[in-house]
Amino acid sequence: MRTPLEVADILRRHGPAFRAAYAGHLSLGQLKVMAAIEACRTAALGGHVEGCQDCGHRRIAYNSCRNRHCPKCQGAAAREWLAAREADLLPVGYFHVVFSLPAEVADIAAQNKAAVYDLLFRAASETMLTIAADPRHLGARIGITAVLHSWGSALTHHPHVHMIVPGGGISPDGLRWVSSRPAFLLPVRVLGKLFRRLFLTRLVELFDAGRLRFLGTQAGLAERPAFLRHLAPTRRKPWIVYAKPPFAGPAAVLAYLSRYTHRVAISNRRLLALDERGVTFRYKDYRREGAERYQVMTLGADEFIRRFLLHVLPRGFHRIRHDGLLASSGRRDNLAQARELLAAPPRPPEPDVTSEPSDHRPPCPCCGGRMLILETFERTAQPRAPPRPACSPGRGSP
Repeated sequence: MRTPLEVADILRRHGPAFRAAYAGHLSLGQLKVMAAIEACRTAALGGHVEGCQDCGHRRIAYNSCRNRHCPKCQGAAAREWLAAREADLLPVGYFHVVFSLPAEVADIAAQNKAAVYDLLFRAASETMLTIAADPRHLGARIGITAVLHSWGSALTHHPHVHMIVPGGGISPDGLRWVSSRPAFLLPVRVLGKLFRRLFLTRLVELFDAGRLRFLGTQAGLAERPAFLRHLAPTRRKPWIVYAKPPFAGPAAVLAYLSRYTHRVAISNRRLLALDERGVTFRYKDYRREGAERYQVMTLGADEFIRRFLLHVLPRGFHRIRHDGLLASSGRRDNLAQARELLAAPPRPPEPDVTSEPSDHRPPCPCCGGRMLILETFERTAQPRAPPRPACSPGRGSP
């Protein structure tokens, strides 16, 4: 049986040479991400010894790095986030809308992540809220949960925002719930035109305010005429806003969110091999249909690491945002009003923060019993009580 390959394995084997080759070209944030993933769930971060309360089996569990770019550390964070979002779901259909940036703008975003990604969020949200409020379309205040992804399936730079939007909103006078059509939320062509205008207008404002930088092959864009010429083609072509069919109920919304909100550029399960040719992984070619959409690609180790690090977010940047009815400042009151207008049950009470946290430790591999922490040890230290060899499943004896 093949040992599962992880991004951490690639960084441990090829990271030192990559750092040396790109010295001076990697940000502090990128270096920290590499170090965190390399150390994740190793003795370098310390850990604890767990023991089964039924059969006595022991095992070592090393600490996680908890870095938001680590493929192994997003499960617990996603579960906690989803538990809070589940209580916010309304008994209506939900739509999935995607706003993407054209290649000319994506190139600028790669060197100006904080400014351009933030603009992407703001322009997309304002577009949705404006068109939804227009009485010619929905005529209501809607809610938005938006998630930033900066990658394509092949780890290329492809900034886009995924939005989950309830199928309707509260009327301007606050007296009724306005439902969308069952399979239609808002016209995507209208959304695309407004999104293009808002984004490009504000991108030029960022340039004029001196908030954009241009390095390397983009250095020439630092001159305003060259910058405007670079954007000129984007003003003439349509910006595609993609609206998927509505979800089949709240459970499908949560299933989608669990896959997308805490996703990183590539998951470990997509990795196939690491050898003298480089890194081989699965990806989707969205230009193809059917079985041909699923392809395999091999990149040199340095190129794989370079593409992976393209998607390291600026420190403190929020990749999940809420707007409209779901904005944090008024979410509780807005959802209560929406539930009342929909004649839906009130929101469940908040969980007791003093209660014991959920235990996400895997059960005992021998008997399925509960594993308890017997000993903790610090970074780079070793446990005093070594783990016992694994027993046969179901044996049930120490």
